[in-house]
Amino acid sequence: MTLQTQSPTTPTSTSTSTSTTFHYLLPTLLFSLLFILFLSSSLSPSPLSLSHDPLLFPSHPNHNHPLLFLSHRSPSSSTPPPSPSLAYLISGSKGDSGRILRLLFAVYHPMNHYLIHLDLGAEDSDRDEMVRVVMGVRVFKAAQNVNVVGKAGLCYEDGASAVSCVLHGASVLLRLSGRWDWFVHLSASHYPLITQDDLLHILSYLPKDVNFVNHTSYIGWRESRRLKPIVVDPGLYLSEINPMFYASQKRELPDAYQLFTGSASGILSRNLLEFCIVGTENFPRTLLMYLSNSLSAQSLYFPTLICNSKQFRRTIINHNLQHAALDDKQEPRPLNSSDIDDLFNTGAAFASPFLPDDPVLDLIDQKILGRDPGKPTPGGWCVGESEDDICSDWGDAEVLRPSPAARKLERSIVKLLSDGAYKSHQCVVE
Repeated sequence: MTLQTQSPTTPTSTSTSTSTTFHYLLPTLLFSLLFILFLSSSLSPSPLSLSHDPLLFPSHPNHNHPLLFLSHRSPSSSTPPPSPSLAYLISGSKGDSGRILRLLFAVYHPMNHYLIHLDLGAEDSDRDEMVRVVMGVRVFKAAQNVNVVGKAGLCYEDGASAVSCVLHGASVLLRLSGRWDWFVHLSASHYPLITQDDLLHILSYLPKDVNFVNHTSYIGWRESRRLKPIVVDPGLYLSEINPMFYASQKRELPDAYQLFTGSASGILSRNLLEFCIVGTENFPRTLLMYLSNSLSAQSLYFPTLICNSKQFRRTIINHNLQHAALDDKQEPRPLNSSDIDDLFNTGAAFASPFLPDDPVLDLIDQKILGRDPGKPTPGGWCVGESEDDICSDWGDAEVLRPSPAARKLERSIVKLLSDGAYKSHQCVVE
């Protein structure tokens, strides 16, 4: 391929002709078409395997979850709604294996589904070790809900390969199970601020089509620095890490739809992911092709997709349920022990970025999750009698034991949905 033997052109170069630039763009466009065809093919989800541990998934006629935390309810309260299920894509690169395993244990619940992706920056030995560890955890084997991507790809933070990796992970999770309701993408720098029992309990009272995504139509400085420049993401067609290629030309913003920018991750409904991957409308593919040469593809794709779709624009909540602290340049800074009060009281489900093995993670494990090192966060499914490991024995996975932290998340969501905030902050064109 020409790009492999030619030096990348800098943004200020003026010697490259228009025909040469579009010659460089051709591989990206071809990749987009092939990627779209791949995502659209044969993604019918498989049913729950019969070999799953019956202690975790006993037969419940109504599939309603009993609550073990009922101090705020009267005994005569109505039957709680069915327990939802989440699909997690947890991604990382070289040196992230330990962080990913810790995150996996922290967000683990037998009702959920997990896909781990170590990109090509990691060694094959890291992936092999990840598989070995996952296969050695008893509850993972019993629930059969943790999988590792064997054929990894490159996922650049800037560029369309990040969107490619997310959509590929979602497509795999769609094939693995037909039971999950929401999709969550976490990186190795994320960590939960509530237990999965808390999160599943609160989400069980929400419509299954709601999407938590930060979004705004205000583009500002991003127009000239992030949106108009044309780039070719090497993660789309090369197997080794290479510099991003910048074309000398710039392009105009689209006028067929309104661009929205926002969070690169959030909590997305299964309906939305099916719309992106196996849907019959053409807009998800059109947007994917436009963003294949954009520096801000990851922060643009889902906000723009949702807010330009009649089917989904009324389902978006302008918050991704994640906590972050900003530095003087309004960029997320690493969280540490000085942020502990905010982390305890924020009412968010997740926070980022954290540095590897920062002491604040130990505080979260001890004070919020009640989790010991190398063990999953306890939940209603843990029925062991040993104080050292109550999750050594398990019962019905649909039994939830929400903690008081669930009330903080509940208040946050109620605030987002009250006093007109829901519609007044929903896909507003500024």
